[in-house]
Amino acid sequence: MTGSSLPIILSNSGAQSRRFQLSEIIMQATIAALTCAVFVVLSLWHIYWALGGRVAYQIALPVKDGKPLFRPSALGTFVVGLALMAFAGLVAVNAGLLNTLGAPTWLRWVGAVLALALLGRAIGDFRYVGLFKRFGGEPFARLDTYVFSPLCLLLAAGVAASAWQG
Repeated sequence: MTGSSLPIILSNSGAQSRRFQLSEIIMQATIAALTCAVFVVLSLWHIYWALGGRVAYQIALPVKDGKPLFRPSALGTFVVGLALMAFAGLVAVNAGLLNTLGAPTWLRWVGAVLALALLGRAIGDFRYVGLFKRFGGEPFARLDTYVFSPLCLLLAAGVAASAWQG
């Protein structure tokens, strides 16, 4: 190898490194955007229920002996919808999708706590909700096993990735 070919090799290596960094940034932004989108959809769905909508309302509640374990109020459901929208905003700020000067450190910690809470929801109470529930014959339990709990795992990963990227 001659001395003149060394800078060419190094510059090609630098270009590959920049391409890798760019693809990593695109991947992180995509994960964050998808996570935000899911939170927004879930938020709007809860607000729809709070305003009186009933589509899929019954299958969204855990049941025991054919009766819901709890009956959320319209106000409580609306607050959950607002919280889900705030979670979308948290992910967007932490991931740099919103034009801010960078997320303060404490917001990253809030994201980490949210990721742990979502992980806890996915694991469940070992009775009626989560991946390790014991009671599972109702429609909610099937949806929880195949949709709700896996979605919580994916959201936890997306929130964690946005909180600790870079």
